[in-house]
Amino acid sequence: MRITRVYTKTGDTGETSLVDGSRVSKDDLRVAAYGEVDELNSVLGLVHTWSTDPQIASLVEHMQNDLFVLGADLATPPGTEVPRISPEMIDEQEKLIDGLLEELEPLREFILPGGSQCAATLHLARTVARRAERAVVTLGARDELNPNCLIYLNRASDLLFVLARVVNRRSGLAETPARFSKRT
Repeated sequence: MRITRVYTKTGDTGETSLVDGSRVSKDDLRVAAYGEVDELNSVLGLVHTWSTDPQIASLVEHMQNDLFVLGADLATPPGTEVPRISPEMIDEQEKLIDGLLEELEPLREFILPGGSQCAATLHLARTVARRAERAVVTLGARDELNPNCLIYLNRASDLLFVLARVVNRRSGLAETPARFSKRT
């Protein structure tokens, strides 16, 4: 698809078009869900710019492309053919998580989000993925959805958490345990 114009003026009254051509309000649950996915993709753009590890940058870019598929899936009511999130995409996420976990010590306590700029932004991306997941749950209570969308987002947040830990480990930065004690 080639975009020849950025503005179309068709959304000036608060409505937008879905992939199938139907018009909905810009605050529709479907628009909110794929908008959260778009925000996640933008946060991953920041991660990509800050990553000094070619493997991490490649994984993030791959995930960004998957998120375009997810956005199209969410922006398209059932019955219209578009690329959709598949079980194979979820299997790939799980294999990545399992492979990356081999580099890490098992967690024994909660850790604070942070570390390098790249890792801290991966933690931010994880929280945006969880928000997107909640938006998809809300949409799924109203509309029929590809069930793989929700599973993909659930695994994405897990993958982002593991990536943040890997980035910090590869950078030589220690994880900071969360403290649940009262301040003195």
